[in-house]
Amino acid sequence: MEIRQNAFAFALAKTSAVLYALCALVVAIWPEGAMQLLGSVAHLVSVDKFAGDVQLTLGSFVIGLIEIVIYSYFAGWLFAWFYSRAK
Repeated sequence: MEIRQNAFAFALAKTSAVLYALCALVVAIWPEGAMQLLGSVAHLVSVDKFAGDVQLTLGSFVIGLIEIVIYSYFAGWLFAWFYSRAK
């Protein structure tokens, strides 16, 4: 079975964009909780050492959104390519 690479990649990129925006919303509304969640995900005791001075701005949101869409599109395309060639 072959997966349509571009369709799969765009679907993953769109999904990642929505999840990224939801994550940014959590950071904007509840920054302390977001830091605790990040610490749990990254297995860190103190996230402040690594991300304590990071500010969420419109510019950082847009740059991060562009990055996540590009990375996830490439990952989705590559996954579909590998999947279609697995026999």
